[in-house]
Amino acid sequence: MTDRPMNGHPDDEPSVDPRHDPAGAGHGRRPRTRAEERADAVHVPSRTELVERVETLERELEAARSEADENLRTGQRATADLSNFRRRTEEERVAVIQLANAILITKLLAVLDDFDRALANVPDEVHEGWIEGVQLVERKLRSLLESEGVSPIEAVGEPFDPNLHEAVVHEPTTEHPDNVVIGEVQRGYRLRDRVLRPALVRVANNPNKS
Repeated sequence: MTDRPMNGHPDDEPSVDPRHDPAGAGHGRRPRTRAEERADAVHVPSRTELVERVETLERELEAARSEADENLRTGQRATADLSNFRRRTEEERVAVIQLANAILITKLLAVLDDFDRALANVPDEVHEGWIEGVQLVERKLRSLLESEGVSPIEAVGEPFDPNLHEAVVHEPTTEHPDNVVIGEVQRGYRLRDRVLRPALVRVANNPNKS
């Protein structure tokens, strides 16, 4: 058998499938560009795939929204907790300062008591200038305490009030109404609306109160 010549009629040349000849080795065929090769490699999704992808994205979006809402609520709770913490801290700070002031003022009241007793029992031989000097210091101390909100508690002539007064004795008497303060043993003081110490008083006990 004799082989047929391959350089005869053009139809005798073997055909070349472009898909199996990416370099364009076939006679008279243009080589494929890289862009064409990439375009052929691109996967075109089907309608079903697109629907599934959209549904997946919707679920992810909903999850992201839920997470964002939870983060917002967490942030709001944290902000509220921080605000409450700051408020409690400030209240505690003020309370500590007030307590420290009350302790110091209470100690100063004892000094003021000494001035009151000294001025109430001045010996006859004491020089008048000394008395005036003591009175001046006493007034300065009392003025200082008043500037801090300290005020004396009214006692003599007032009805006995266990919140303001502390009875050291109940004296039988018909000269005063029953349960009225008739004498003050030690003056009481309050710091603004808080009682620093009650007044020590004598209280009338009138048997004819009816």
